Amino acid sequence: QVQLVESGGGLVQEGGSLRLSCTASGLAFSAYAMGWFRQAPGKERENVADISWSGATYAHFVKGRFTISRDNAKNTLYLQMSSLKPEDTAIYYCVSYRSRDPIETDYWGQGTQVTGSS
Repeated sequence: QVQLVESGGGLVQEGGSLRLSCTASGLAFSAYAMGWFRQAPGKERENVADISWSGATYAHFVKGRFTISRDNAKNTLYLQMSSLKPEDTAIYYCVSYRSRDPIETDYWGQGTQVTGSS
């Protein structure tokens, strides 16, 4: 069965950096658009970044600070996060897309906690 497994979360000081990884199995990874979502306690789930054959897109609140990338040979998705802020604190989820317009997701990872301390 399809599995998406995130890793790399943790606690970092404000202004610090962290790289999240998502390793996929059980699907033709290169054929899927992929993305990252996050959800903070008491807040709405929000899209962070996406990547497909046509390139990458970012939410306005992370643009210039986060970079999404993928290594299809390794079936792995990455999110490089820099200049972290306390408001970046959330559980981050790796997702595969059925479609992006409208947004429809196929699979989700279990999530990894990111905490930016002040």
